[in-house]
Formats: sequence, structure tokens, C-alpha cells
Amino acid sequence: MTPFTVTIPHLTTERLLLREYREADFDAFAAFYATPRSQFIGGPLPRELAWRGLAAHLGHWALRGFGFWAVENRETGEFCGHVGLWHPEGWPEPEVGWVLMAGAEGRGYALEAAFAARRHAYETLGWSTAISLIDPANTRSLRVAQRMGCWHEGDYTHVRLGPMQVWRHPAPIDQKDAPE
Repeated sequence: MTPFTVTIPHLTTERLLLREYREADFDAFAAFYATPRSQFIGGPLPRELAWRGLAAHLGHWALRGFGFWAVENRETGEFCGHVGLWHPEGWPEPEVGWVLMAGAEGRGYALEAAFAARRHAYETLGWSTAISLIDPANTRSLRVAQRMGCWHEGDYTHVRLGPMQVWRHPAPIDQKDAPE
């Protein structure tokens, strides 16, 4: 049987590689989703549902032509989290999102990777706008959105995830000062 394949472009930043998920990433992915830290994105989840979540991330690439990348530290090869572009059924519009593993937080990785993802959305995919949906209690993600030049545009209630804030990203023309 020939496996179904989807080409996922690699993006590089000064410190990070944004790449396709690998099976080797799954243990860290599942470990994160087993913790209360995952509450802002639908967790905690048992290992089986974390597997389905990772598969959904890969499937999003096949269905939409974009999605989340696994984020890897270029120097160490460490899986740091996932950052990317998201617009599943039930989402109000295309999103730039970020999730980091505990050991990768506080180093600026979310910001660095999210800028690269947004640049890809605007320059490669031709998006004219994007949002980030953020749980109001997720102060770290709120700070990332603010540092990206986003503003709180309103609120949205997801049927399963509950209330979230809509943070609007600056239009492509307005983000010229974003780091490379």
C-alpha cells in the first residue's frame, strides 16, 4: 500500500525549523495534552485522543493546504511545540496559532515561529487578514498576540471550547516591521 502524502513546506527562522510532524514528536505532544496546561486548547486529553489530534493537524494540511507545523530547535533538534495556520470547521475565519511545550516557553519561540507562520500566510497563501482565538485566561498567549501587533477585536464562543477572545492580526501591509 502506498501511503497518502502531503507536502508540508519547511520554514526556518534564526533558531527554529517549522516542519512536518514526525511520529517521534508524538510522546511530547501526548504528554503536553495530558496536562492541565492544555486546557486552553481542548485538553487535557488521554493519549488516544492526543493521537487523533495530531492526525487532525496533519489532515488539515491535506484538506486546506495549510496547517500547524512542528517546531524544532535548530541547534538541539528538540520538539518545542506546534505553531501554524488553522481554519477547521466551526472556526470563524483563518487563524495563526501557537502551542509550546513546557520546556520551550519563555524563550521567544512562540513569537518567532508565529511571525514566520503569519508571513507564510500573507506572502505565500495570499491571506489579507488573520485572527488568533485566545482563551482570556491564557495570559502568555495574550502577550504573544500583543507583541505581534494584534488587537482585541471582540469575543467568540466556540461550541466545545467555550468563550475566547478574537485577536486581529495587522494586515500584510502593516506588518513590515515583523522580524525575519
